[in-house]
Amino acid sequence: MENNTANRIIIIDALRGFSLAGVCLVHLNEQYIASAPSESLMEVTNTIFDQILGGVIGFFIVGKFFALFSILFGLSFFIQMNSASKRNEDFGLRFLWRAFLLFIIGYIHQLFYKGDILTIYALLAPFLIPFYRISNKWILLVSGVFLISLPRFIAFAILGSESAFGFSSIMDGNSPTNLEYIATLKEGSITEVFVANGVQGMLQKMDFQISVFARFYLTFGYFLIGLWLGKIGLFQKLSEKRSDIKKWLKRASIFFFIALALTAGVFAIAPQPVDFKSWLHAIGINIFDWSNIALTAIILCSFLLLYHKKRWNRFFSFFESYGRMALTNYVLQSIIGTFLLFGWGLGLMGKLQTVYLVLIAIILIIIQSVISKFWLQKFYFGPLEWAWRSATKGKIQRFKK
Repeated sequence: MENNTANRIIIIDALRGFSLAGVCLVHLNEQYIASAPSESLMEVTNTIFDQILGGVIGFFIVGKFFALFSILFGLSFFIQMNSASKRNEDFGLRFLWRAFLLFIIGYIHQLFYKGDILTIYALLAPFLIPFYRISNKWILLVSGVFLISLPRFIAFAILGSESAFGFSSIMDGNSPTNLEYIATLKEGSITEVFVANGVQGMLQKMDFQISVFARFYLTFGYFLIGLWLGKIGLFQKLSEKRSDIKKWLKRASIFFFIALALTAGVFAIAPQPVDFKSWLHAIGINIFDWSNIALTAIILCSFLLLYHKKRWNRFFSFFESYGRMALTNYVLQSIIGTFLLFGWGLGLMGKLQTVYLVLIAIILIIIQSVISKFWLQKFYFGPLEWAWRSATKGKIQRFKK
């Protein structure tokens, strides 16, 4: 999440900030529940406009900007390892320590928001180390195994749609477990929310990661893609790689429509209602994830092709400072979002239409981006980035310019 090179590649910061903006939109639209909403929470967003807007966010943003964020984590790993290699240093052990520190930061974030991704990144990060010295073709092959979700089918064969920890279905928003959790978010004190998220919430998140939804396996596949992009020097050689990027964009677009058609066909013949108890449901969601992967590639390639065009550069460069402080902004937006929605704060959960949730997200992104720009004029790092970097190196880093 942090680019440590002395001469920063600004487009990476902009892409990271752009990705984080999409994550913010998704989290606020989902009201920071990180599970299926109950019927009572859906009542206020039942208008046609809300459903259309929610559908647009679900189709174009959910699962895609998280993927970009994950790709950039793998890219950052390469940048750190490569930078250390040039200094004849072995960064492996320090990277493990860095991952441990990220887990601590993530777990604190988890107390506010059950859907925290930092703890998952920290758990997966050590497995990246052996891949640094592996050839590109093997990196792509292994990432392909994870992205086609072979581990998902192994998990489904073992667990089916059952929870690994004995919870009710993730998809059942009206289950007693989920209703109790949502009641805690709506009415509980901050201590009660921390307790719910710190233990049960963590286990439910791991359920989501290793179950038929397979987020754990997909995340590592995205890490490897980011590592591969770093090894081929994509961001340093954008002008040379434009023809390749255009080919990737064309192929991803074709694959996207094929995957959508296959998804529709599988779910059309699968048992109804969809409850992910059938192998056809598992296959269907897997093919749908292929469409998400393809759309992620389309967004990434489009960003790279448009970034240096004058009109688009003005828009994308707005996210540069936001992306440089991605760790701080990610944690802070969750604290602000949960304060607005949860009972320990303003208690607006279930009271806002989708359009207002989106407007709040956009306003929050703009405010954080502007503050980040002014902050970085006076400081080298965001607060959490500085603390993470200092603890990683075991030495207080320069902070104020």
